[in-house]
Amino acid sequence: MKVDPDDLTAAMEKDPALIDENDAIKYHTGLQAVSMYRESHELWLKGDKEKAREINYKAHQLTGCDIHPGATIGKRFFIDHATGVVIGETTIIGEDVSLYQGVTLGGVSTSKGKRHPTLGNNIVVGCNASILGNITIGDNVRVGAGSVVLKDVPRDCTVVGVPGRIVKCGGVRVKDCLNHADLPDPEEDEITKLRNEIELLKKQISELKH
Repeated sequence: MKVDPDDLTAAMEKDPALIDENDAIKYHTGLQAVSMYRESHELWLKGDKEKAREINYKAHQLTGCDIHPGATIGKRFFIDHATGVVIGETTIIGEDVSLYQGVTLGGVSTSKGKRHPTLGNNIVVGCNASILGNITIGDNVRVGAGSVVLKDVPRDCTVVGVPGRIVKCGGVRVKDCLNHADLPDPEEDEITKLRNEIELLKKQISELKH
């Protein structure tokens, strides 16, 4: 198995549990899944789809990650834990993208053609999140754990919830790291807003009574 130096660098930078590069190459299932994808993708582009699918199948058995060899993935791609990650055939992923365990980049249509997501650069997708359909996720986006994203997301945003809701960033770039234990809660924000409106209405009614 040939390991791309850029993918290895990404793994070493983003996974503090790794002991050294040898540890990463031998035992990091995310790096192994990405490396086997690179090999299968090269064969896919050359037209040897049978061999590409064979490597894809072996990678799935070995790592628990299913990356279709037809997917297009940029440099320094990192998967923290490979288990349960699924990436569809027409998915396009930019550079410096990180996925956590259980992420699905899937389709919602059975027709041929572009049916999977397009992800830009510098994106983090939290564990068990799903991004579905031929939608576009802009640069510097963070997708919270467990979210289900069904619509386009502009750059520099954070998305959380089911279905995914954009937490506006006010033009300020999203921080490089997303603390998955400290995600914004759009539902709580809405409830707080309603409470404030109710208090305002109570005050107005009280004034009218007097």
